[in-house]
Amino acid sequence: MTQATPEIRPATEADLPAILALYAEIELGGSGTRLDAGASPALSVARAERVFERIRRYPNYTVYVAVAEGQVIGTFALLIMDNLAHDGAPSGIVEDVVVHPSRQGQGIGKQMMLFAMDQCRSAGCYKLVLSSNLVRERAHQFYEGLGFTRHGYSFVVSL
Repeated sequence: MTQATPEIRPATEADLPAILALYAEIELGGSGTRLDAGASPALSVARAERVFERIRRYPNYTVYVAVAEGQVIGTFALLIMDNLAHDGAPSGIVEDVVVHPSRQGQGIGKQMMLFAMDQCRSAGCYKLVLSSNLVRERAHQFYEGLGFTRHGYSFVVSL
């Protein structure tokens, strides 16, 4: 049986329970699959609704979902930000990339990242960046297979 090609679209408030469930699936997954090795407990739907409303007010910041057969099977967030450097060209940042474990390896993550790249190209971005936890080696191979290269260092400070 062939899986339907997912539609990628901006998330709505109605998608939040499914998005939170995707994050929970990853957090409960096996070694090396966690979205964030130091993750906090999942947001409640009520808190997620408040955060989502703030995200929707950001210019050029969108949470997307991949939907197939009426089910949210993937998600990611894309911020396209303006810059004073680089001759004013914007840049893109992708975050929180998740594909449901039962649908991994079927090209959905690739479709989502190609969509993000197309959005950035259309906006005139000079680059698209993401960060990935050091332990997520399969994810690193996935991103490198899409043409991402390891560049510099990513630094973080816990606050």
